[in-house]
Amino acid sequence: MKNKKTEETVLATASNRKSAWQRLGKQKMLILMSLPFVLYMILFRYVPLWGWTMAFQDYSPYKKFADQTWVGWHWFQELFKSKEFLLSLRNTICMSLISTVLGYITAIVIAVFLNEVRHVGIKRFVQTVSYLPHFLSWIIVTSLVANVLSVEDGILNNILMSLKIIDAPISWISVPRYFWNIIGWTYVWKEVGWNTIVYLGAMTAIDPCLYEAAQIDGCGRLRKIWHITLPGIKSTIIIMMIMSAGHILDANFEMPYLLKNGMIEDVANTIDIYVLKYGFKLSNYSLATAAGIFKNAVNILLLIAANTIAKKSGEERLI
Repeated sequence: MKNKKTEETVLATASNRKSAWQRLGKQKMLILMSLPFVLYMILFRYVPLWGWTMAFQDYSPYKKFADQTWVGWHWFQELFKSKEFLLSLRNTICMSLISTVLGYITAIVIAVFLNEVRHVGIKRFVQTVSYLPHFLSWIIVTSLVANVLSVEDGILNNILMSLKIIDAPISWISVPRYFWNIIGWTYVWKEVGWNTIVYLGAMTAIDPCLYEAAQIDGCGRLRKIWHITLPGIKSTIIIMMIMSAGHILDANFEMPYLLKNGMIEDVANTIDIYVLKYGFKLSNYSLATAAGIFKNAVNILLLIAANTIAKKSGEERLI
């Protein structure tokens, strides 16, 4: 009896393997199309992880790998003794949180408003105008911001002075308390239209019968939005928040780097700028690698934590 069951198990396993290979054979074109992307991920995402070993060495590019001096967690300890790194960490977190919060609120609000617009022409015009900045590079966006906020002939200063709100031009980019807000609102202007598309797509999945039933019950637009639209896109909002949790330490590099000057350096430096400084300018590859590992490790932990909290709360999650 036991031998018969074993034989049946072996036959079932062989059959499953055969069917699996048959399915793969039917999808061979899809596999071939995916192969370049898989190779790209392996070559440019996983193979370079070997360089992380520099964070645990007193690395010198003039020595062979076998001759490098291993120092354990020394460079990670140096990170947290460095006032410059702690300031960069603070700036990165603050700029990311401001950009994320402003981006979420504005994207959801605009998506809700556009969903309520019945005139197709107006709706398409607003969508087009709002998401076009997404296709501009950050270098171009930074140049536009610098021109708008210029002391000499910036449009913002000209408008404020013409309205008698200010008496003299303000050097916006040189005032530390303005810098994080400039970064945050610029991010909103550039990305809000693109983020809005995600929520509008989620709203199309809401059953129109719910709105009709609410209309019969005498609900106005605000009550429909509060009780139907927002709950209908709740899962999308949570998924987007989970994904954003994995980028808290990925504050935009180009804009702070290009806009910063000596007067706002303490609030403008981010972890990526810190890595650039110590990795390329000061040639301290070990310290720069340690900072990069710390940033990625924290992002991964935050992503896992956010996904776990969503799972335990019974909400939508990534996995």
